[in-house]
Amino acid sequence: MVYVDLVRPDAPQAHARVFAQALTKARGKHEAGVEPTIWHYVPYDQLTWDHAPWTRLAARSSGLVFVESAEKARRRPYHQQKLAFVLANQRRYALEAVERGHPIAYLASEAPVADVLRTWCTRHGALTMMQAAERELRVELGPLAREGLLTVVAHEGWLTTADLFERACGAQSPWRMDAFYREARRKSGILMERGKPVGGRFSFDGENREAWSGDPPAPKDLRHEHGEVEEEVEALVRARFGDHPGRVDLAALPTTARQAEEAWLHAERECLEHFGPYEDAMSRSSRGLFHARIAHLLNIQRLSARRVLRGALDSGAPLPSVEGFVRQVLGWREFVRHVHERTDGFRDLPGVPRADAPRRRDAGWWSLSGKPDSAPHAEPAPAALGAALPLPPAWWGRPSGLACLDRVVAGVMEDGWCHHIERLMVLANIGTLLDVDARELTDWFWCAYIDAYDWVVEPNVLGMGTFAAGECMTTKPYISGSAYIDKMGDDCATCAFKPGVDCPLTQLYWAFLARHEQRLAGNQRMLMPLRSLARRDPAKRREDARIHAVVVEVLVRGARLSPRDLATRQ
Repeated sequence: MVYVDLVRPDAPQAHARVFAQALTKARGKHEAGVEPTIWHYVPYDQLTWDHAPWTRLAARSSGLVFVESAEKARRRPYHQQKLAFVLANQRRYALEAVERGHPIAYLASEAPVADVLRTWCTRHGALTMMQAAERELRVELGPLAREGLLTVVAHEGWLTTADLFERACGAQSPWRMDAFYREARRKSGILMERGKPVGGRFSFDGENREAWSGDPPAPKDLRHEHGEVEEEVEALVRARFGDHPGRVDLAALPTTARQAEEAWLHAERECLEHFGPYEDAMSRSSRGLFHARIAHLLNIQRLSARRVLRGALDSGAPLPSVEGFVRQVLGWREFVRHVHERTDGFRDLPGVPRADAPRRRDAGWWSLSGKPDSAPHAEPAPAALGAALPLPPAWWGRPSGLACLDRVVAGVMEDGWCHHIERLMVLANIGTLLDVDARELTDWFWCAYIDAYDWVVEPNVLGMGTFAAGECMTTKPYISGSAYIDKMGDDCATCAFKPGVDCPLTQLYWAFLARHEQRLAGNQRMLMPLRSLARRDPAKRREDARIHAVVVEVLVRGARLSPRDLATRQ
């Protein structure tokens, strides 16, 4: 059987007619009168055929429940491309489920997910689900579990256990990824021989820092052929969520199981060989370079981490590239989700100061768009450095005058994506140097990226990108002046500011160190920069502070920074 709620062919919701007709047509896959013995709720980020309880049961006895919640989509100003990606994949997965013989219930509602499931359980009985990856969803569904309406079983998509994390890193912070990664390699046997790492080292990160000059050529972006289901989703997002940032272009993203596999094979064939040396490179001529661009597929389980690790290990790519990929998937991805769970989403951080008041959950988007911010505010977040500057409009696409920042933001506004070094060393670095409120910057990442969920984005921004969580999971702030961006990218050639001459990033770096000198004084990895700061001429330090004040004033009011703004005022 196929249960359809609010997308019935006889009374279809707008932009659901094609999908409803496809579900109705698929009813013939089910034996009349056969009731499933168990119903599973399948969240939007568990769209897997590789590892879930329902994949091991007879399809006709295992029913699947899906929810489309407009309230969830409106909770934050999520990028239109992210909404379209998640919705199209969920609809396609439901159709795939019917093709495999699963009874399904597809429920569309304006209400929150928990309310929709409560109503369904009241009518049809209890549900089972794999543990939600997102803390936000775990909290929302907690009452249903406590009332016996929802049975929660272990999430089968993770590669490592909480016991392994604690054995490697300890029960209390600080936690370090390198210790976790080594233990995960030993336990899994991945890139290990006779108990030793292949190639004699666990990490080849030191070799993977080459700038890219155009050779070898970067792969072309993969495009996908889509049908009426995707067209209907695109129309839905434009009509109902057109006031959200970004644009919709589903041809750039996989929506079916087959296309997800094609995306991985493209990455394995076109990107993996050169991923290692150029994983930190940036370029105006290629947004993706040799990055696989599959995190969004991993994070909704369209691709399994086990699948892509097997592919990378069997690819024949050079060891530094394979190891760099393994470190991202087996190391960092697993590490951050453990830290997020251990700290209850950075709510449990003894000794780390927290922001004085809740911050805007929309990161300033609604006010910038001329609409009132009606969404509830975020909880106070960790604020180890006390940063409290409102997120400047430059992060939403207003030109800043800094070529690196403007290029990366423009790409994110179009694609909902950029690679990890641009996230860390452009977007988070510049925000940190300005003292942008860490919660607002985190929520911007959460809204802007197609692969962002709380367990991913909060560790990466609160924990690493802004150092707001202190030394909980990283040893120091990841900050730099203009030299690093000039070395690893080519934006400086088109910028109004010149590195080493008048680019404000270097002076913002020194001003940051001066403002936070006392907070960072006990950090061993900051001793050398702080010694250099101590030797810096007092007149230069005053100029650093002046430049910081000018840059903040210009960017916060949404204006474009120019060399004239920074010229010494008489």
